[in-house]
Amino acid sequence: MQDLHNEIRANVAQALQEDIGSGDLTALLIPADKILQVTVISRENAVLCGTQWFTACFVSLAADTEIEWLAKDGDAIQAGQTLCEIKGNARTLLTAERSALNFLQLLSAVATQTRRYTDAVAGTGAVIVDTRKTLPGLRLAQKYAVACGGGVNHRIGLYDGILIKENHIIAAGGIQPALCKAREIAPPGVFIQIEVESLQELQEALAAGARMVLLDNFALAQLADAVALTRQQAGASVILEASGNITLENVRQVAETGVDRISIGSLTKNVQAVDLSMRFA
Repeated sequence: MQDLHNEIRANVAQALQEDIGSGDLTALLIPADKILQVTVISRENAVLCGTQWFTACFVSLAADTEIEWLAKDGDAIQAGQTLCEIKGNARTLLTAERSALNFLQLLSAVATQTRRYTDAVAGTGAVIVDTRKTLPGLRLAQKYAVACGGGVNHRIGLYDGILIKENHIIAAGGIQPALCKAREIAPPGVFIQIEVESLQELQEALAAGARMVLLDNFALAQLADAVALTRQQAGASVILEASGNITLENVRQVAETGVDRISIGSLTKNVQAVDLSMRFA
């Protein structure tokens, strides 16, 4: 993944600008030199993620803010657990509070949901991967959270991988010409993946030399047949990825069909923030 340092700085700068604008009017109620001590606790079991974004919200406004983390990104945290202790200028703490918590709650939610899925498929050999269905402007942050939850990052954007979908296939004139053209244009090291919607299309893709195939909305029986067909025709060199209508309730069954990867858009798209609280002493 790309260097997160600049990404964190940009994310935080934008978040603070949209929240503070020309100034935090309510913070002016507090004496300018007042110092406060603050703790952040979790109100539910979760996986912590976003500590760097959280810290940057405060430090970018006051470099002398002191933050001691008692847990780190990727840690399982419990309801009632103290996550960090903060000491700093009261106005700064109050001004940055909402933006900091927004990052921490959002990214912890992504990491938590990813951990649920990775735990559900543990021991099967399948890995959970993310998609491009991310919140605008926060793709790297959310993909970082997926990794903290034990998932695997797929392509970051349209520039670092080729995924040939139904409309690409139609426009290119079919599976074989689409794959042929993709191999012509792909830069060195860029993967080529093709989406198929039936066993017949899978056979066409394998015959055309596909090495990474996305099985879109296959039923469980179809997934098992697809795995058997692929291993028979191409061995273990072809990576099979299942996608579409996959939930926590059925992901284990999907993994047990023998697919290599399971991509889940809801990891980063359908996010319910983790309940965290900042308490001022």
